[in-house]
Amino acid sequence: MSGGSGSGSGAPDPGAPDPGAPGAARPRVRIGMDVGGTFTKGVAIDMRTGRMLASSTVPTTHASERGVSEGIVDALGRIMESAGIRAGDIDLVSHSTTQAINALLESDTHKVGIVAMGVGPEKGDVVRRTRLDGGKGALAVRAAHRFLDTSHLITEDEVRGAVEGMRAEGAEAIVATEAFGVDDPSNERFVAGEAAKAGMLATSSHEISGVYGLEIRTLTAAVNASVMPKTLEVARYVEDAVRGAGVASPLMIMKGDGGVTSMDTFRTRPILTVLSGPAASVAGALLYLRIADGIFVEVGGTSTNVCVIRNGRPEMRYVTIRDHPTCVRSMDVRVLGVAGGSMVALERGRVSRVGPRSAHIAGLRYACHAPEDEIAGGELVLVSPRDGDAPEYAAVRCGGGRTYAITNTCAANALGHVEEGDYARADVGAARAALAKLGAAAGGVSYPEAATSVLQTASFEITKTVTGILKEFKMRREATRIVGGGGGASVLVPFVARQLGMGYERAEHAEVISSIGVACSMMREEAEVSVVDPSPGRVSEEHRRVRAALVSRGAVPESVVVDSEFVPEKSLLRVTAVGSAAMDAGASAAAGGGGDAGGGGGPAAFTVEESRRRAAETMGIDEGSVDLTSEFDHHLVFTGHVAARRLFTKKSRHSVVVMDRYGRAKIVLGNARVILGGRLSILEELDDFLESRPSGIAPRVCLVNDAQMMDFSGLTSPAHTLEAVMAEIDDGGGRAAVIVDMS
Repeated sequence: MSGGSGSGSGAPDPGAPDPGAPGAARPRVRIGMDVGGTFTKGVAIDMRTGRMLASSTVPTTHASERGVSEGIVDALGRIMESAGIRAGDIDLVSHSTTQAINALLESDTHKVGIVAMGVGPEKGDVVRRTRLDGGKGALAVRAAHRFLDTSHLITEDEVRGAVEGMRAEGAEAIVATEAFGVDDPSNERFVAGEAAKAGMLATSSHEISGVYGLEIRTLTAAVNASVMPKTLEVARYVEDAVRGAGVASPLMIMKGDGGVTSMDTFRTRPILTVLSGPAASVAGALLYLRIADGIFVEVGGTSTNVCVIRNGRPEMRYVTIRDHPTCVRSMDVRVLGVAGGSMVALERGRVSRVGPRSAHIAGLRYACHAPEDEIAGGELVLVSPRDGDAPEYAAVRCGGGRTYAITNTCAANALGHVEEGDYARADVGAARAALAKLGAAAGGVSYPEAATSVLQTASFEITKTVTGILKEFKMRREATRIVGGGGGASVLVPFVARQLGMGYERAEHAEVISSIGVACSMMREEAEVSVVDPSPGRVSEEHRRVRAALVSRGAVPESVVVDSEFVPEKSLLRVTAVGSAAMDAGASAAAGGGGDAGGGGGPAAFTVEESRRRAAETMGIDEGSVDLTSEFDHHLVFTGHVAARRLFTKKSRHSVVVMDRYGRAKIVLGNARVILGGRLSILEELDDFLESRPSGIAPRVCLVNDAQMMDFSGLTSPAHTLEAVMAEIDDGGGRAAVIVDMS
């Protein structure tokens, strides 16, 4: 890929073919838009070739009457014009959003009405577990509350009375929740349906999560409902704007787990889009990085996102909003209030802190983007970025009333840390003039000392976060790289890497990496259900349900791959389905069996040799000791041969790694046996092996074939394990691999 970006401009790739040239094949274009707090950045990618056709950066239009949609359409128009893209060339438009998380963090939420249900004797317990704090806690979701007794069939009149009563109290969305509603959601569906008839937005707790835990499920559903009125309006604006531009292709939105989904999901489950922006940058980085273990640091204008990558994929965790846990999973991204545009605060003649206020928030240009002679002739002043802030942030006031902020980008350019051609490159002379004035005010130090002090202060939180990640995930510092992304990558990330003594790599297309991630991500659907003893039938049922949900949101059925895992300590079955959007199936197939998450364009797919190299890294052995055991449409199975010496004996073990087509390790076993073949031969060999074991507890068994990958670790009975494998292997003679954990 090649291309460029510039504020307020559409930058075409000079090497890209002219889509309007005679005889040129029609491009299959995907548009990715990352709607950030400061800028909206867009890219156009031809999914046939993997080339970036154009990019554009425009200010995010938060203050516009129609919100961020105006910035999206502006960037889209610039991209189409600069690359000669016709509306009919566009197969898919995807965008990330900060609407849900911003609304929650800024308490811009709507009052909800909670209809809690249970049998009469349980009323006190149910009410206690479903009544929110009423705004006194940090979450500050305002809620009205009603209890309905389900010891009898609840009636339309009962529901209508509860709904109308809470509407009168100011509720704008209804939450239906019941203990064990995940097992029998009929009452929740009935209440939500009646609320919809009454013209109210409604959500049910079982739609948000399938896990037990009435409190956390109700809280998560209430958070979701509190932003639904806002996101419904945003969704309408964005859809109207894109359709008004003549683009009729599907419109998708990024979720916090790194997949995209339909706009209907944004309307009904907006909480899934929390952390969608940070997830977009990580997804984009993973398209181009051949890295097994690393820490990705994206530096924007106002904030920095830090994410750990292990075995070629990001870690996942449950989202916490203002210290309140939810049952929604997303990428494990740590968001820090320091970035390329962060301003420098002075206190008692020294640099006291850098950020969280940024030049963008203050409405000021960077001093390093001004003419050098103008900065040299200006004076250092302390300003208040926002009304109510103390006047403590350093700036340079010049003639004509122009004021420029001193930022991290100024400090990095002053020290010569930013190379020519880098997105963050600025006027070095102006940067040094600004830092000289800062140094004079901070104890009379030189500009290099002042600039170094700024970067050391700014990088402290990033360094502390990276160090914490290394400790938390037991990652060796010498074997872990820091990867920089975002427009401000070169401002802070190399400095952090040097301080920690770690390797550094700048992601390709760092300045628009998040937009690339949005454009190229696959559709993804994940469900968690509480299951004490998962039977083969229950596992298959959940697979079918999640697969059907993904297809209903626009995925091509034949592209869908379903994975599952059982978490015994939580009695939790987690099922994940990924697939191509309806208009993108051809491009995904062209990428080399692309049915898994995180890619869709040519650059995403690994070759077999690249996958073998990644498998060897994961196993920690020499590449020459790793064999390709079996290859399927979506996964590769590798076996590593290891000789372990014990005193006077030598014993062999066989490590097994299952990689997806994009270099991510899906299964890693230190010692395992792989059974290959068709249905009958696999079942016979697996049955013989299970019967030969002295233990009556089944080992971990995984199945990989062209259609799916399944983990049967939740099945402890050998008979159940054999039955489950039998149910999932195709009768039609299809190939499969069954992997048995021997450790």
